Amino acid sequence: MRCPFCGHDDTQVKDSRPTEDNTAIRRRRNCPACGARWTTFERVQLRELTVVKNNGDKTPFDREKLLRSLKIALRKRPVEEDRIERVVNSIQRRLETLGENEIPTKVVGEMVMDHLADLDQVAYVRFASVYRNFHEARDFEEFIGKLGGEE
Repeated sequence: MRCPFCGHDDTQVKDSRPTEDNTAIRRRRNCPACGARWTTFERVQLRELTVVKNNGDKTPFDREKLLRSLKIALRKRPVEEDRIERVVNSIQRRLETLGENEIPTKVVGEMVMDHLADLDQVAYVRFASVYRNFHEARDFEEFIGKLGGEE
């Protein structure tokens, strides 16, 4: 693997071990040229996924983008990092096992909504406000009113 700091082509793996949920291999690496150290994660990828946006554009599925979206919704909420990782892993596995290579953004968004509803109600409302494109306070009131009716 190429060093992300100096670009040297021949780096070394110093330590490998499974992640806590056994869905990836964590590798500690270092560069003999510049001495830099970093961590990489190796995951099984069952299929190449493409996300089809509402306007028809297609982009490769980006696990890191999904993780960032969840972290934004969960910012300053009492949810552990490993729980967020498990949600991302679960969503990615579900998408890979759907049997389709092209997944509409609506499917991804609804999976995120389902997980956030169980994980943290405030994050659920935050995500919904962006995902469902709330424009004014009334949109929040209606959404939260529906939440109250579900319980």
